[in-house]
Amino acid sequence: MVVCDGDAVLDGCLTAIGDLVEDVVVRHHGIRYGTDSVAWIEHRRGGSAANTAAAAAPLVPARFVGRVGADLTGERLVAALETAGVDVRVQRGGRTGTVVALVDPTGERTMLSDRATAGELEPIDPTWLIGSAIVHVPAYGFGVDTAAAPLVIEAMRAATSQGAQLAIDVSATTLIEEHGVGRFRDLLGTLGPTYVFANADEAALLDLVRHPIPGSTTVAKAGPDPATVVTPDGRCTQVPVPPNGPAADTTGAGDAFAAGFLAAVMRGADAVEACAAGHDAAARLFRALAERT
Repeated sequence: MVVCDGDAVLDGCLTAIGDLVEDVVVRHHGIRYGTDSVAWIEHRRGGSAANTAAAAAPLVPARFVGRVGADLTGERLVAALETAGVDVRVQRGGRTGTVVALVDPTGERTMLSDRATAGELEPIDPTWLIGSAIVHVPAYGFGVDTAAAPLVIEAMRAATSQGAQLAIDVSATTLIEEHGVGRFRDLLGTLGPTYVFANADEAALLDLVRHPIPGSTTVAKAGPDPATVVTPDGRCTQVPVPPNGPAADTTGAGDAFAAGFLAAVMRGADAVEACAAGHDAAARLFRALAERT
């Protein structure tokens, strides 16, 4: 087991709470409905929170907290995450979730999600949060149709009461729409995250660049275009993305970005420096995926 301690500026570990699922990545050149379509298909360890923990593990002590099925798939995914250097704390029960990622020729992906037991998280053992410097939570964990949402929110509050900083990834426009823009913003304001990550569409829907969550640093990503960092003092900075060429597969890029950003913060970087580190982490993922295809 990996012990979350070390000599980072923020002493402790980066703890990600959320999903550990199997990703089925389907790269296609067009889908012909009602008949066969040729595709390249790969099974991967997935889940936004698990991806972030795995990407952070080479950089800082990293922990994952979640729920997987009491099945062979769950055992395999946990083993893979531990092999990546992550301290894994999971509940077991039910059926492990699956996400099908349809990746088109431009690298854009459409996700078909069956969270299964990941969405049935039971009360989190508070000792699993001890030693967390930053707790990172994708918003999938507190969607309106997720029975475990109150438990995830309770864990977030418990972690911040212990002194941990909180990072939230908005994750999907559908989650905002389910809550309603006003209710989602109110929830973010109540939780008081130190960092809020969003892509361009999510940031626009919540108007996060013009009206960030008070006290939070907003990071609005825009694919290959510069990301926008808005700090609590109102300073707005554009952080360019290094040229990487077209990405054949963007699955997990946002998770890698969050890992690189938060690991840099733990090592003493300011938000702009951390954003550049996030870009670098996403670029490393793109290169790794390109080597596998």
